[in-house]
Amino acid sequence: MFMLSNRILTQIIIAVSEITPLVRQNILSLKPYSCARDEFKGEAEAYLDANENPLNYPYNRYPDPLQWTVKERIAAIKGIHPGQVFLGNGSDEAIDLVFRVFCEPRQDNVVAIDPTYGMYQVSADINDVEYRKVRLNADYSLDAQRVLDAADENTKAIFLCSPNNPTANLLNRKEMLKIVHGFKGITVIDEAYIDFSSEPSWLNELQKYPRLIVLQTFSKAWGLAGVRLGMAFASEEIIDLYNKVKYPYNINVLTQRLVLDELEQVDRKAEWVSLLLKERKRLIDSLSKMEMVQEVFPTDANFVLVRVADANAVYRYLVTKSIIVRNRNTVTLCEGCLRITVGVETENDLLLKALEEYNA
Repeated sequence: MFMLSNRILTQIIIAVSEITPLVRQNILSLKPYSCARDEFKGEAEAYLDANENPLNYPYNRYPDPLQWTVKERIAAIKGIHPGQVFLGNGSDEAIDLVFRVFCEPRQDNVVAIDPTYGMYQVSADINDVEYRKVRLNADYSLDAQRVLDAADENTKAIFLCSPNNPTANLLNRKEMLKIVHGFKGITVIDEAYIDFSSEPSWLNELQKYPRLIVLQTFSKAWGLAGVRLGMAFASEEIIDLYNKVKYPYNINVLTQRLVLDELEQVDRKAEWVSLLLKERKRLIDSLSKMEMVQEVFPTDANFVLVRVADANAVYRYLVTKSIIVRNRNTVTLCEGCLRITVGVETENDLLLKALEEYNA
């Protein structure tokens, strides 16, 4: 049995007092749907409670709605309590729940850096919540005071992506800490690319900051983008609110079983990360020597942002070579830039050869 220390219990109580005023009133009073697997936990000889077809075992049974077996394994790897883990259909579900739990439509707002991951704004627009952008500095660094200045009494959340997408850089930790300390709402730190970074995760800070949500994913370092499983880590109070609002069986049994198997291969994931970091360095070194490349920006992710002489022309040329990169030319502060994912050696060779031929 997982025992909570008095210190953690005290912090959870503090979290409740800090978080409850931020939650939408209809969510606080919401009576969540109670499914059959919520009402009975454990093993039984006959399951006649959920109107399932008794044939085609094991896929005929509804999955664990709270995915406890998967969460316990993740928690053991991450060094946190299973009750601090939320699993969603990609990180996008966890992002959307920030708005559904905390933001009153047409009344509240959120603040985010610009440029950054586009789903924050899409989720804001879907939920009819004002989305305020704060431009990064020209070198893609973060100015915490400008972010805080953009917030007001109706700001419920601030989104920080670090390493950031599409700029690839880590945000300065001291600047981020100013926001975590200074903002009285929910701070969301998206760490989709943290496994490729030289700095530690913010997970170790969860007990200090009860209004902090940390997002991670199985799509990048774990190589499971097709599985669509995202993770949110937060105080148990926030995770309970997430579980209250989410759809009952949001993670299917196939995903849960596959991810459990993958979680037994932590060493393999580390090998993949090491391999990709080596290829990232090779890619950077080769790109930096090309005449057409004006700048290769610092990266702590599994991609590089590159400014070239004519991004649109280079992008179209690469398409003719059956090589697809991301054209970020129209994104704020990314004029003339292509975003290039680090591939395996053969993919990177194809890219470099094509660019060398284009240069010639």
